[in-house]
Amino acid sequence: MGIRFVLMVNKQGQTRLAQYYEYLTIEQRRALEGEIVRKCLARNEQQCSFVEHRNYKIVYRRYASLFFMVGVDNDENELAILEFIHLLVETMDRHFGNVCELDIMFHLEKAHFMLEEMVMNGCLVETSKANILAPVQLMSKNS
Repeated sequence: MGIRFVLMVNKQGQTRLAQYYEYLTIEQRRALEGEIVRKCLARNEQQCSFVEHRNYKIVYRRYASLFFMVGVDNDENELAILEFIHLLVETMDRHFGNVCELDIMFHLEKAHFMLEEMVMNGCLVETSKANILAPVQLMSKNS
């Protein structure tokens, strides 16, 4: 499948956005998020951005006050996932103008919508920023 989940977490470890592409109960999600967040936030900047946890490979990157964490299969290409994270941030930057934690909190539905335009059923399906943002801008214009 590829991508199993995408998390956006602040420096205090609070989840701001979570999107799962496999079924997990609320308790399983809460436990998994807690373990991953503690593990990633405890690492320093000199350590690599890849962590193995349970049966996932976690690829993460910090942008300002937000950590973007993506859980993938063990055979997935880590550098491709880092590029995906960067594309997601650039897309949000283009829409929000230098995306920050408050943009995600106050426009959660738009952040989810952008992510859903990019990833379908755990597979990356769209990489064009213009194609990702076109429906979001239509939604904004009509509301």
